[in-house]
Amino acid sequence: RPDEQGVVRLFGRAVRVTQPGPHYHLPQPIEQVDKVKVKQVRRIEIGFRTISSGPPARYRFVPAESLMLTGDEQIVDAQIIIQYQVKDPVKFLFNVQNLERSQGALMDAAEVALRQVVGQRPIDDVLIGEKLQIEIDIRGLLQQIIDGYDSGVRVVEVKLQTVAPPKEVASAFSDVVSAKEDKDRLIKEAEGYREDLLPKARGLAQKILREAEAYKAERIKRAEGDADRFLAILKEYEKAKDVTRKRLYLETMERILPGIRNL
Repeated sequence: RPDEQGVVRLFGRAVRVTQPGPHYHLPQPIEQVDKVKVKQVRRIEIGFRTISSGPPARYRFVPAESLMLTGDEQIVDAQIIIQYQVKDPVKFLFNVQNLERSQGALMDAAEVALRQVVGQRPIDDVLIGEKLQIEIDIRGLLQQIIDGYDSGVRVVEVKLQTVAPPKEVASAFSDVVSAKEDKDRLIKEAEGYREDLLPKARGLAQKILREAEAYKAERIKRAEGDADRFLAILKEYEKAKDVTRKRLYLETMERILPGIRNL
């Protein structure tokens, strides 16, 4: 079949692997062929068992597998699904031997990986924020464990179905989660207000800076004009001190006397 590979055994020892298609082999008991479905995605469940796929689906929970401690010694209830394929049919047949034994070995390894990964995290991370990373870490650790068995199995996917506090404390933890969500919401609102306010403050600062620069330039220009006028008067004064002094006196009186007359 297209999804199968054949492991040919000569007097019980694996001698070759055949791909889908017609092949010749010696009759038993000299040679025999074990067919392994290498493209089939198999599945195991930790923490629960599917009784009926339904609809509606029916499940049986297995607390002995699902209840575990987090890194801060809190109890959580976690269930996962492991999907895997056979990548090496010879290793799978000879090191795992049969499907029933392979399922048991994988379930033991998966439970170990789940407990270890969850046990390294505080309960908040397990229940709220790190589901995807937990799945990635379980998959990597599980593959490492089963590679140690030389099982010929590849982990395709780890799916964290449920992770929750035990029913006895679920309502209390729900309050904690709600408070954390409120905190996160308020932080985001404050950050949004800050992001809205900062551009306005920067714009106002730039406007004040431009006005200050313009005022500075105007004052410098006026001061330079006053200095030029003073130098011009000084130059005239040095040419004819008496005449210039008298002219300045008369100009000053012309500016002052109208105001005195009005009084």
